[in-house]
Amino acid sequence: MAKLSQEDLLAQFEELTLIELSEFVKAFEEKFDVTAAAAVAVAGPAGAGPAAEAAEEQDEFDVVLTAAGDKKIQVIKVVRELTSLGLKEAKDLVDGAPKPVLEKVAKEAADKAAESLKAAGASVEVK
Repeated sequence: MAKLSQEDLLAQFEELTLIELSEFVKAFEEKFDVTAAAAVAVAGPAGAGPAAEAAEEQDEFDVVLTAAGDKKIQVIKVVRELTSLGLKEAKDLVDGAPKPVLEKVAKEAADKAAESLKAAGASVEVK
């Protein structure tokens, strides 16, 4: 197989849908035993590790925007209220759904954020 340049690889990834790209990332992580961690600015204490978390009851939740719905502008406004993102970043997050809006937050905060997003017309999932 010929070695592809970085530009060639990026051109190939550009043609993939988000679901195809997500599946590729999972396959890549499994093949090379690595984790592709997204850079998200969320302040919180560091966890004790996966083994300790599995033994305890889940106390950290992720709020994932699955679809913006018909009222995209209202959803962008709510995303900006919930996060410290600027207008462009919030719009990119909404356009790129499914994407996490909040990660590792308390149950009450996750439920409140999910309700706000649903009221704005978005489809939301709390994990």
